[in-house]
Amino acid sequence: MLCLTAPGQGSQKAGMLAPWLELPGAADRLADWSASSGLDLERLGTTATLQEITDTAVTQPLVVASALLGAAELRRRGQVPSDTLVAGHSIGEIAALAIAGVVSEADALRLASVRGAAMSRACAERPTGMIAVLGGVEADVLLALENAGLAPANRNGSGQIVAAGPLEACDALEKNPPTRARLRRLEVAGAFHTHHMASAVDEFRALADTVRVNDPELALLSNADGMVVASGRDALDRVVSQITHPVRWDLCTQTMLKLGVDAFVELPPSGALVGLAKRSMREVARHGVTVPEDIETALATVPALSGA
Repeated sequence: MLCLTAPGQGSQKAGMLAPWLELPGAADRLADWSASSGLDLERLGTTATLQEITDTAVTQPLVVASALLGAAELRRRGQVPSDTLVAGHSIGEIAALAIAGVVSEADALRLASVRGAAMSRACAERPTGMIAVLGGVEADVLLALENAGLAPANRNGSGQIVAAGPLEACDALEKNPPTRARLRRLEVAGAFHTHHMASAVDEFRALADTVRVNDPELALLSNADGMVVASGRDALDRVVSQITHPVRWDLCTQTMLKLGVDAFVELPPSGALVGLAKRSMREVARHGVTVPEDIETALATVPALSGA
């Protein structure tokens, strides 16, 4: 069984869309998505600086566009089997909705643009941040976060929990880290997936309520609890709630293994999810797609994609 995954914020790279725009239909797709999002995605994905595309309002639609270009080329060259699982990490869930047929690609870019802009404004309300906690005993890590005044925003599995909250709380955790854990500050604008993003919810929900929704054509995993979601409306409602609730990628991984996933493909801009899978899904074949040539490798090594 194949699991097709879409990465989240932090995976962006300067110029990441350039190689994809040389493919049939890609430029037209991106032009349509630019109109939907109100952003010049071609410029942002080819010539913009890394600093410019690190802006939350830009990063989120750009990452979704990248994943959807990769998915479109994968379908053009091969096939996506009907029993494929689809999952996205954080903003990647919006790309996953489109890949599973819940929303159109254009609506996915509209949703990503509004979500990114609303969360960017929420970040400006108070200085907040995120810090990755690597290793340690989970119970000890969670207690240290609570003592510092931080929330576990991303529980990624493989000994990785991302904490989020006020900058002074991040400072407090660095002064008193959990035993046998390493800390790494993340270059993000705020405390995503916590109550600090509450002001972004209503604006995003208002748009989500107007979007045409279908039930998933492919099995779709939710970041909320790692479960397969059968209702398209429920899936989109969960993405709305996710703005202020933690990403449970650890539970998504558990479901993938339980259902018998034997091939894991991360769409562009890949790296983060393949890295997590390397540690938590060691017996599963893993493939990261960064440039179009990587699709050839996936087609050659994942029998389901080539129809073999």
